[in-house]
Amino acid sequence: MNLISYNENKLPIDDLETIGLAAGGQLLLNVDDLKALLSGRRTGLLQLDNLQAENIRIQTLDAKLSLQPDATGKLDLVIHPVYRKAVTPDFLEENEAQLLQSGEVENFLKITIDNIGNKKELLVEYDSETREFIVSDTEKILAPDMVNGEFLTPAQKENYRKGKEVELPDSTTFNYSGKDIHGIRSNKLALVASILIDGGLSYVLYKGLNALFNKKRDPKEAAKQSPAFQSALKDMINRQQPEDQHFINFYSQEEGNSR
Repeated sequence: MNLISYNENKLPIDDLETIGLAAGGQLLLNVDDLKALLSGRRTGLLQLDNLQAENIRIQTLDAKLSLQPDATGKLDLVIHPVYRKAVTPDFLEENEAQLLQSGEVENFLKITIDNIGNKKELLVEYDSETREFIVSDTEKILAPDMVNGEFLTPAQKENYRKGKEVELPDSTTFNYSGKDIHGIRSNKLALVASILIDGGLSYVLYKGLNALFNKKRDPKEAAKQSPAFQSALKDMINRQQPEDQHFINFYSQEEGNSR
């Protein structure tokens, strides 16, 4: 789960204008890519124009983007290009890398030792779009406290951080994915996640979710909203979180247009 981490007003507009993703101070990103950036995730695959580095100029480049704050808190734009060949992490076995690249498995959990001798659990995925292994520290993966108004058990939260599927009483199933633009996949097109912060609930509305790994879903069933989802969405709107209101309005408009 990723809450809104960065302020839209702090985006490096000049850099985005340079690569054709902003013009006249206005962003030219779709809502999913914008939310991914502001939440500390990667965007979907984008076509970037007029890239320059030292004496090199690239007319067009397919890549994903993310943000990285520097020592002063300024947000730098990070470009993740499509690699010719994936670089396999040292801790990943060759057969494991092959299974990830072939799409036979979704992820692997690996235990490594850091520079000071501490164990670290890593979730490894493969992004076929950029030909890159995506590595997430499971301790830094934020599991939601509630989804569609249902509190998750400690075991469900642990499974979520490990990239395993979690199923709710309303039949919504989801799991964490570090390579996904939403950071989460589901058998449903939308869900409402919540996390307890300072005694209050902070909400994130996920919409247009991708299907679970290697699992087909019926479009009508995926779009069907459970009473639990409706109740959680209503609660989210009633609380009127300013940082989420733009995305709530966008979701509501799209739902209205689809009817």
